[in-house]
Amino acid sequence: MNQKLLAMQQSSGAIFADSSAGENIPMSFGNDAAALTAARSAVALCDRSHWGLIQLSGGDRLRFLHNQSTNNIQILKPGQSCDTVFVTSTARTIDLATVYITENTVLVLVSPNRRQKLMPLLDRYIFPADKVELEDLSDATAIFSLIGPKSHHLLAQLGLKDLSFSEQTKHQIIDLNGCQLRIAEGSGLVTPGYTLIMPKDAAAKVWQTLTNTGSVPMGENCWEQLRIEQGRPAPDCELTEDYNPLEAGLWHTLSFDKGCYIGQETIARLNTYKGVKQQLWGVQLPAPVEPGTAVMVGEDKVGIVTSYTNSSTGSFALAYIRTKAGGLGLKVQVGNVAGEVVDVPFLTRGYLAEMKDLT
Repeated sequence: MNQKLLAMQQSSGAIFADSSAGENIPMSFGNDAAALTAARSAVALCDRSHWGLIQLSGGDRLRFLHNQSTNNIQILKPGQSCDTVFVTSTARTIDLATVYITENTVLVLVSPNRRQKLMPLLDRYIFPADKVELEDLSDATAIFSLIGPKSHHLLAQLGLKDLSFSEQTKHQIIDLNGCQLRIAEGSGLVTPGYTLIMPKDAAAKVWQTLTNTGSVPMGENCWEQLRIEQGRPAPDCELTEDYNPLEAGLWHTLSFDKGCYIGQETIARLNTYKGVKQQLWGVQLPAPVEPGTAVMVGEDKVGIVTSYTNSSTGSFALAYIRTKAGGLGLKVQVGNVAGEVVDVPFLTRGYLAEMKDLT
């Protein structure tokens, strides 16, 4: 981590945890309640520099990434972006990533601890004739997210009143108080906001500028709570080799007419024959539960808890639940706790949503 940024965050009360990648991750700034309030009604600032950033360059970069992940990358133009999923050959999930197309490169924002898996995986599929170069920019890059409905207002206070985002322009280079950085529409959550990507040596100055203008520092604990409440699936929890992207509710990251890619046959077959056997849902609970706890309906095991948080509405979990058991409104037993299945805003359900609309 940039030492100036580290010192600045420490002076703001940051409590750190060391990740396996060697990064100091601010888990909390001792203000979790205020940070969550800001994320929901004003603007919070979250340091996501422990996430990975992979760059692809070369003339075949779009075609290559198109063939390695689930979304239609080749139709994208510079300034556009999309979410996509990396899967195994049998369509089991590896990571949910965000792709940013620039004039000469493709930037891929990946989850914490996933670049170590994706870099060799992608490199394995580059053949001698391919005009593709991979570079891990993670150690040289800082990544922040502004999260909250007043994020645009904060940027306007900094003189960025003319930011214009549309289907054609999802990210652009800006100058923020003398620092060149890329700003992208979207906070990484359903909550409105922006993602900022910058050289690591600019991080401290950008952080100070944003906090001085009124954003509230937010740690990883709050990000995790919001992630679970909104249903964003995460590696090692909801994204594992036990599940595919359709089960994970990531239909918005899938293209069913793009042609061949890794895992395509399995995904196409599941869609064609309506073969999704389990789905990711939220579960509202009156008491805490542990990830890994079975979800029961009567004597039947119908699912398993993958993530849990103590939310503003009580205890809340994410769980995979068998499609045949039911979905929204289903009453379940999780350990000794009775709960109810609820929808979460991050997820999309494809033909499953269409079937629900017909009932």
